[in-house]
Amino acid sequence: MTKTLGLIGSGMIGGGLARLAVAAGLDVVLSNSRGPETLAGLVAELGEHARAATPTEAAQVSDLVVATIPLNAYRRLPAAALAGKVVIDTMNYYPERDNRIAELDAGTLTSSALVQRHLADSHVVKAFNSIDFRRLFTSARPAGAPDRSALPIAGDDEAAKAEVTMLLDRLGYDAVDIGTLAESWRSEPGTPVYVQPYLAAQPEGMSQDEMQRWFFETPGVPVPAGRVKELTGTAVRRSASEARATLARD
Repeated sequence: MTKTLGLIGSGMIGGGLARLAVAAGLDVVLSNSRGPETLAGLVAELGEHARAATPTEAAQVSDLVVATIPLNAYRRLPAAALAGKVVIDTMNYYPERDNRIAELDAGTLTSSALVQRHLADSHVVKAFNSIDFRRLFTSARPAGAPDRSALPIAGDDEAAKAEVTMLLDRLGYDAVDIGTLAESWRSEPGTPVYVQPYLAAQPEGMSQDEMQRWFFETPGVPVPAGRVKELTGTAVRRSASEARATLARD
């Protein structure tokens, strides 16, 4: 059972997961690329069950590790320290941010398969990549709640996926296994399950400030396991450029 959750990357998604983990009674070890001292504010907010460390230390002392950094920095993940660990990959490929990665543009690899190749001795599981950081935190619900949502997961190791499923349950979500890392594209940007189903319909004609308030204040829409299965099952694989064009139109 996971007792300590390590986070390599402590931005929006990482911070949200850290808050959920502490609320669920876990210890968290936070890290980022700028040094433990830059996380003092978040650690103080989270309280006695949180501390900051380097990415290598976070990897070494944690039962389960979340990699939640920009994809273009995946080679900085400490492979030796993560050997033998289950690593949750929340990362998505955004070409305009990450620069072009030929294998992802061609569709010969998924982004998680790329991470797994770097972390050859770890067990990578894709999760938490299909929901925005605000709904990730506010939509968590206890097991059995009628408005509980589910999130897709993917991985090549069944035991690792079982461990991640238990973590999701503890943090407030059901898990839907969508297959191996080769199938993880079904939850990537531009697919039917990505972000939009968890969001309420956005009113038209809002100013930038109004849109920001709406984003932070509007509750999420429950997306149960059956709906996640339906959405991921109907996904059609597109190139990265086609997926980004779809998001731009939406």
